[in-house]
Amino acid sequence: MKTQKKKFKIPLLLAVVFAIIAGIIGGLYLPDGIVRLFITFNSLFSAFLGFIVPLIILGLIAPGIAELGSKAGKLLLITVALAYAFTLFSGFFTYFVCKASFPFVLGSITMTEFAEAASLKPYFTLDLPPIMGVISALVFAFMLGLGIASCEGNTLKKIMEEFKDITYKTIDKVIIPLLPLFICGIFMDITVSGQVIGILSVFVKLVAVIFLITIVMLLIQFIIAWIVSGANPFISLKNMMPAYATALGTQSSAATIPVTLRQTLKNGVAENVASFVIPLCATIHLSGSTMKIVACSLAIMMISGMPFDLYMYAGFIMMLGVSMVAAPGVPGGAIMAALGVLSGILGFDEKAIALMIALYIAMDSFGTACNVTGDGAIALIINKIYKP
Repeated sequence: MKTQKKKFKIPLLLAVVFAIIAGIIGGLYLPDGIVRLFITFNSLFSAFLGFIVPLIILGLIAPGIAELGSKAGKLLLITVALAYAFTLFSGFFTYFVCKASFPFVLGSITMTEFAEAASLKPYFTLDLPPIMGVISALVFAFMLGLGIASCEGNTLKKIMEEFKDITYKTIDKVIIPLLPLFICGIFMDITVSGQVIGILSVFVKLVAVIFLITIVMLLIQFIIAWIVSGANPFISLKNMMPAYATALGTQSSAATIPVTLRQTLKNGVAENVASFVIPLCATIHLSGSTMKIVACSLAIMMISGMPFDLYMYAGFIMMLGVSMVAAPGVPGGAIMAALGVLSGILGFDEKAIALMIALYIAMDSFGTACNVTGDGAIALIINKIYKP
């Protein structure tokens, strides 16, 4: 009997690192004609992303809301409310910490001259307007999700579930594999424009800052759990470390569910509570992902000279917590689901989006690990306050 060989797959993070290195080397040594080929690909890929983002919003958010809304019960309401509260808290915490620290951390790094410095143009462009705007897609997704949840018929629900599968496969089989090439082209363009040293220094500093604030956030979450449940925060956090380590490797909350569930049970959470809370929170609790996106977007806005304020980011953070619900369990899934909010609320263009994707994937492990470890804190709180 023949055994089928498992196909080797390069981890996305490693592919992005190679893409960045290749982009820098290409920008330094390749002739302009070849660099323009990459810039042309980026122009076409950006047009495709602009077209598909509203469809991603529909394909992920509407079925996710429908699935949550179709379940009834006190446990669901409490868990969803607590997970969303933790996600919002992490977003605002990150905003205030980064707004105060980034002027010192980032120093005088700026990209305000980037657009003027980059002189190479694509050979041709493609006009591919989206079917609907980002905000329209968000509203339509909410309407569909809530409508499906309130109706007893299953026809539309099945259609949206199949559309979700199509969206998932498009992200997993088309967008994610092409991202390294897209990022390579962006870094060629940045290198040609003379901005690459500043961008790389931003990368390094952001990785350090985000790692530190995710650790602080986990401590805060488990201290809150201790106040409510009485469980020792340091012992509880120590018990969740295998889940943290597993998430660092898998970069997927969904793939880490078995380990997260096992470690949550070791913290004394009832089996019926843990078996409900952990799989649900793998979808709806996104504290780490929110922290990464808020920190990276704020850094890009600062170095690009884009205006921002608390009012803008308040709306951004609240929409972000919803937009990433039911993001596929693949590396980079959350940032794909968040593209619409980044462009619709913060006004990110294709270069800012590309840098966001590269920054996010470079720190994907930290955010995912923060997500799943924090699920254990939520389970402790739910275990204490939930009365069947």
